[in-house]
Amino acid sequence: MRRSPGRAERPRRVRPAPAVVHRAVRVTTAACAGFYTFRYGLDRPVSATYALFAAVALGVLARVEGSARTRARTIVWTLPAAWALVCLGTVLAVHSWAAALGMVGVGFAVSYGSVGGPRMVGLANGLQLLYILPCFPPYSPDTLPQRLLGVTAGLLLLATAELLLWPEPAPPDYRGRLARAALALAELADLAADACAGRPAAPAAVTAAADRARARLDELRFSRVPVMERPAGAGAVDRALTHCAAALRYAGPQVLRILRLARPYPGAARLTAVTAQALRAAAAGLPRAGPVPDTGALDRELAAFDAARAALPAESDRVRPALGTAALDSAEGARFVVRAVRVGRRAPLPPDETPADQRPGPFWYAYDPAPLLWWRRFRANLTPRSVAFRNALRTAGALGAARLLAGGLDLSHGFWVLLATLTLMRTSAADTRMTLRPALVGTALGAAATAAVLLAVGEHPLVYALALPPVMLIAFTAGPALGQAWGQGLFTLVVALVFTQLAPASWRLAEARVVNVAAGAAIGLLAGLCAWPRGGAQDLRRRTAGLLEDSADALRETVAVLTGTGRPGGALRRARTSALLTEAMYAQYRCERHDPAGDGPSWQAAVLAGQHAVRGAEPLLARIPPGTAAPHRGGARALLGHAEEVAGAFRRQAAALRAREPAGAAHPAVARARAALVAELDGGPAPGSDGRVSLHAVDVAVWLAGLLDDLQQIHEPGRQSR
Repeated sequence: MRRSPGRAERPRRVRPAPAVVHRAVRVTTAACAGFYTFRYGLDRPVSATYALFAAVALGVLARVEGSARTRARTIVWTLPAAWALVCLGTVLAVHSWAAALGMVGVGFAVSYGSVGGPRMVGLANGLQLLYILPCFPPYSPDTLPQRLLGVTAGLLLLATAELLLWPEPAPPDYRGRLARAALALAELADLAADACAGRPAAPAAVTAAADRARARLDELRFSRVPVMERPAGAGAVDRALTHCAAALRYAGPQVLRILRLARPYPGAARLTAVTAQALRAAAAGLPRAGPVPDTGALDRELAAFDAARAALPAESDRVRPALGTAALDSAEGARFVVRAVRVGRRAPLPPDETPADQRPGPFWYAYDPAPLLWWRRFRANLTPRSVAFRNALRTAGALGAARLLAGGLDLSHGFWVLLATLTLMRTSAADTRMTLRPALVGTALGAAATAAVLLAVGEHPLVYALALPPVMLIAFTAGPALGQAWGQGLFTLVVALVFTQLAPASWRLAEARVVNVAAGAAIGLLAGLCAWPRGGAQDLRRRTAGLLEDSADALRETVAVLTGTGRPGGALRRARTSALLTEAMYAQYRCERHDPAGDGPSWQAAVLAGQHAVRGAEPLLARIPPGTAAPHRGGARALLGHAEEVAGAFRRQAAALRAREPAGAAHPAVARARAALVAELDGGPAPGSDGRVSLHAVDVAVWLAGLLDDLQQIHEPGRQSR
């Protein structure tokens, strides 16, 4: 059947989202109100300029999200930083080299501040502009009061507009995602409890519930969450929400394992039912106004199940030990979720949660003051392995070079060079090149339109004053909706309409705009070529390999501690830090352009393997006393041997990633190690030993087998390069 010829080729209409229109109205109103008040009402052109660009900086270049009250509060909180940046730029404008050095320092500090969380990420570009604008000639320290007055007025007007003009409700936050995931997992745990109680549900119902749980858990990945919604701050609350998500993702596979192994087992049925109740309590406690959950019932059921399980003799049914371990692991995951929710609600943890002689535990951040947590976050990222550190260096170098070039060539309106560098530079050279063509084409077309307007209208400021609001509104609406070319072209016309009201201008203003944008874009491209040009793609491979190696050390150390053959040496803490750095690198990689059809590994599966090594070790160390996981020396040697095999599989996978070996390179070794471990599990508790100790050995062995399953998924067909 043939399609109608004209309909298929008809271009699709693009309608801007209501939120984009509302934001454009707010920014236009605030910017024009400040500009006209100072320019025509009070005859203070300097204050008028700073009022307009302050509103544009925080309203357009920055990303301030949240409810209307949250956005207004954030804008007001930036006032001290805005004053400091304007003062610094005004003072350092005395020499080009001083302004360039200041630009390097400010560029690094503001960009590196993004490690503090998504709010700083959103404010970075806007704050950079508040230094860029005053650091150019003329050097006029006597105008500093007027500049500060303009910036203050512009930001206060923007905050007022956020509150009064289309105040939008708060967007869905990460707590809602966590609550939905916990409820979906609770539903799946109820089905698992029924199956262990001898009341299995229909396979279709189990499959549907499992799919819902997987989908909800998948929504928790930072790569699926908008930047401004991520709980990525350094404070205890954000850390607890991140820990809650990791614990849910760990508990999910354990509940699925219960369903796979399910058979009549009353103790496991009761424990899994209480696990479901704990997950529902956590979901109810995640909203800030909900009841704070407690682990009392789950703690009692865990203790009762562990005691009853230890008293049982070795079973002829070899599946029961693994089923009991899966029930314990899912319950431990739910207990971690509840405790993370308590920290996120700023509720105290039980006094025995982490004894002082065992800290730092998984909730170490609940005991430290906020300034110390922030200092640790900033210090931990002072390394070339950190995405934030490298992006800050790239930004600082590019902006410093742009300031030197603009000053050395004495470019008129040189701040446009830095603005172009700031807005067009990306985290990889390929992405930066992709932005050049639309930016230059849009700027050239906008400059042509500007030149035509200036030639046709001449020196009639009233015409430009009347045209500025509608043109600004269209520019701030069409740019996000139609693409970068439209945004650059219309913004070129906006700045021309502004400067023609401040001083007489000719068509040369349009020419200067094109030259400056081209220079800024070229500097951004060179910075991308010289400083980590491949962005996150190359470094993700190296970083993920490092995570797998750190995970190998952590799992080996964990088994050594549990069997009494070693002592904690900090490997688990290093693996936690490595997982955080790798997650940040993976998030950047997801934001860059890359070939999704490649035959590379599944980066998501590799990151999860490292996370599960850490999250699985934590409950084992919390539940099993050191030195009690093996029934005798022979059992300890056996567990250590399995740990060495699993650690070796992690290291081989890491070596395969570094060597860019094709998919499946590490499969035979992983499969052999897993087959040996499963054969050991199928043999049940070690003969001649008491049940409790042997079952702890089973718990460790099941964890190791799950890690081998995670490794196999890295090169699983259909999961490549994701």
